[in-house]
Amino acid sequence: MEMKRVLLKLSGEALAGAQKTGYDEATVKEVARQVKLSSDAGIQVGIVIGGGNFWRGRTSKAIDRTKADQIGMLATIMNCIYVSEIFRSAGMETEIFTPFACGTMTKLFSKDQANEAFQAGKVLFFAGGTGHPYFSTDTGIALRAIEMDADCILLAKAVDGIYDSDPKLNPEAKRYDKISYNEVIEKQLTAIDLTASIMCMEQKMPMAVFSLNEKDGIANAMQGKINGTIVTA
Repeated sequence: MEMKRVLLKLSGEALAGAQKTGYDEATVKEVARQVKLSSDAGIQVGIVIGGGNFWRGRTSKAIDRTKADQIGMLATIMNCIYVSEIFRSAGMETEIFTPFACGTMTKLFSKDQANEAFQAGKVLFFAGGTGHPYFSTDTGIALRAIEMDADCILLAKAVDGIYDSDPKLNPEAKRYDKISYNEVIEKQLTAIDLTASIMCMEQKMPMAVFSLNEKDGIANAMQGKINGTIVTA
């Protein structure tokens, strides 16, 4: 699988490391090292980050879902600003785009401006999700990958692929090396958001799911070497 432009999804929890909240700087610096290898090789990289290291609003019944999702959007922006700065300290140029105005902290998303930033060799961060409640960051990255004509979505997660059941609960869980979106939807596998799966299936956007914790896992995935699950349309 040749990669010229990829969108990488990082979970907020994974960036928090063992502490489960906030940031583990060593983990983020390692992500930056791997992304720089690919960026220096000419691969255009866009990044979406979840907000779970700060906010899991869906677990609270005391907060309106729309408000909870808005807090989650802000959590993803904080994450992108932080990770963007770590990337800059590693020698990369970056740009952060959001679907709504955030003063001077980010740029309002425009496909034309994003393409210009890609052509300039910058690593792009797509923060703030879709800008609407009831959509996860999985759906956000699906939308941006389709809009930006990416070759593939790369999902770096705490688990090394898609399984037929939760590997944390079932030691006999089987990992899929390759699976179609149709199967993901039919089997109701929860590794990927249902809305994102349908969008990617309809637009024929491939996806690879692999472990963030595997040595050089991101760098290898951007070279098309996937040690995880490939999801096809």
